[in-house]
Amino acid sequence: MIQSLNYGGMERLLSELVRRFDTGRVESHILALQYLGRFSSGLDGCAVLHVADPMPPYSMLWPASLIRRIRQIAPDVVHTHSGVWYKASLAARRAGVPYLLHTEHGRKWPDPLGDRFWDGLAARRTDLIVAVSEVLGAQLAATVVGRRGRVRIIPNGVDTELYQPRIDNGALRQRLEIPPGVPIIGSIGRLERIKGYDIMLQAFARLSVTWSDGPKPVLVIAGDGAQRADLERIVREERLSDKVRLLGWCDDVHALHEAFTIFTMSSRSEGTSMSLLEAMSTGLCPVVTDVGGNAAVLGPKLRHRLTPSEDSQALAHAWHVALSDTESRARDGITARRIVKSQFSIETTARAYEEIYAS
Repeated sequence: MIQSLNYGGMERLLSELVRRFDTGRVESHILALQYLGRFSSGLDGCAVLHVADPMPPYSMLWPASLIRRIRQIAPDVVHTHSGVWYKASLAARRAGVPYLLHTEHGRKWPDPLGDRFWDGLAARRTDLIVAVSEVLGAQLAATVVGRRGRVRIIPNGVDTELYQPRIDNGALRQRLEIPPGVPIIGSIGRLERIKGYDIMLQAFARLSVTWSDGPKPVLVIAGDGAQRADLERIVREERLSDKVRLLGWCDDVHALHEAFTIFTMSSRSEGTSMSLLEAMSTGLCPVVTDVGGNAAVLGPKLRHRLTPSEDSQALAHAWHVALSDTESRARDGITARRIVKSQFSIETTARAYEEIYAS
């Protein structure tokens, strides 16, 4: 159960997991509370897709139509994901579902009081809670769940054959009017405050002023969200319109990876970022903030590519270091792919969830 299967790492992950479940072992149904969306394309061959009926405001107290829909499906396990935990867990229990599992993909830090209250109630109804990183698991145990023993860690995974190094054919650069020798600092994500794109733009403004090592870099951000208008205003105020490209959502993520020189994130909080895993799997050198599961993904060998959150000066310096040293950047890109292949494959993640369902 999820809000939708439209844009986002959580939605993409669920789609990829369902495609890999053993259909002889697991009969999958996906129940979207709002609508299906782009990541549902092709899923009807391996899952039954449902959309919940519209629900009135009082459904937080009694989600009658959702209860009826769950009873019709009659599942052995209901697996909820971030954003639907309270209402979905209430409906599942009222429908008599034997086992309830929840995966938390990321939380604000610190936890808002309202989130702690509602998720705390949902946690009491839930048999097992999965966090996608150790840091997130510790946060859940401390603020929502109460007992660490009820939280299990299952990191996200990606398809390392789909996301692999590719040679840049220059098509994206040509479309964006970026010459071949210009470094591209690239990022992919939702334009929400938790992702810290305002900090990223501040850091890029600093880098643009101090850069003297050849052609000035360009910042390319793919994604959309509530902060887009604010970010466009910052671009205008900092006079970065000729150096920053806000692309909106892009279907061809591979073209982005091919063109990027480095991949960056300025998040204020993270679980285990799918965008980061995908970029590292393609051999891109990461420069990301030290929040959530990012340190665990980069590991000891890439720890020097972490920067403090909310620190635009440190982020700008880290970019400068990465862009100025071609050899170390290339080595770290190779290391990044090795890490993802050995520790963060989608097959490993899918098997871990299958084992929970079976148990």
